[in-house]
Amino acid sequence: MPQNRIRLLVLSGFLGSGKTTWLRHQLHSGHLRDRTVIVNEAAAAPVDDALLADLAEVRTISGGCVCCSERSAFLRTLREHCNESQPQDIVLETSGLAEPAAIVEAIRADPLLVHRILVDEVVVTVDALSALERLKRDALIRAQIETADVLVITKLDALEGEAAGRLAATLKSVNPGARIMGTVKGAEVALPDYANVAAEELPPLREIPAAGPIVAADIEIDPAMGWEVFSVWLSALLHARGDEIFRIKGVVRTPNGRVLLQCVQKSVLPPEILPETAAADLRFDNRLAFIGRGFDAKRLKQSLKAFCG
Repeated sequence: MPQNRIRLLVLSGFLGSGKTTWLRHQLHSGHLRDRTVIVNEAAAAPVDDALLADLAEVRTISGGCVCCSERSAFLRTLREHCNESQPQDIVLETSGLAEPAAIVEAIRADPLLVHRILVDEVVVTVDALSALERLKRDALIRAQIETADVLVITKLDALEGEAAGRLAATLKSVNPGARIMGTVKGAEVALPDYANVAAEELPPLREIPAAGPIVAADIEIDPAMGWEVFSVWLSALLHARGDEIFRIKGVVRTPNGRVLLQCVQKSVLPPEILPETAAADLRFDNRLAFIGRGFDAKRLKQSLKAFCG
């Protein structure tokens, strides 16, 4: 019976769309209390678990997406969780490259998990600043949105009323059955009335040209280089290649302590100082994950070395 199964909420959304911010707010406000959190990172160096560890029990699967390359690790993690004496319900925060439908199908195809796990909701975060353009040229974000039970428009304060209404109307045209909500820094805010707003015209999926693969590359940052030099290099890189680098994140040691550094395309988010706790995993300090197209770790390292001379 459904009431006897472990409930799983799948949280998805494209790179930098605000999944962790939304989840942190939900955990902090108690809406997802007593849930184990599984964090999936496409890059080898995990980051998001550090932001959630003080709010929930967190397990991490890194180095690939649980919908494909890390599917076996994900299913094994779920089986181990089911075998615990008092297993909690689960939140899965996927990588920004995951397809939620493939995750749901993997659970339904597993002869054990299909009887133990109930996928009760798929929540997809949508970046208010970039969603309309991505819907026109990226099949992945379209697939994520089509799968959702709930669509969470993040960073809504960055849009004027007319633009926000057009985005909501477009999302409704892509997924008529989904509930749509707006948020600012994880907290829900009212959406403008979009009942009579025209949706943006989107090309059929078959007309969206195939893009190159999205890759994840980790590079180590030499602490001796200096924060100022690294900041200048990063700014120059984003200015030149920001349209191809979708996401940068990592923990860098600075004179002020361990700093979480995050970038979404050409935007550098405000740095966040992480607490120095005994539970902190220091193995991945001074390693940055770059996710995007048209580059690899070797070329990034060459660029940094050439810049720093």
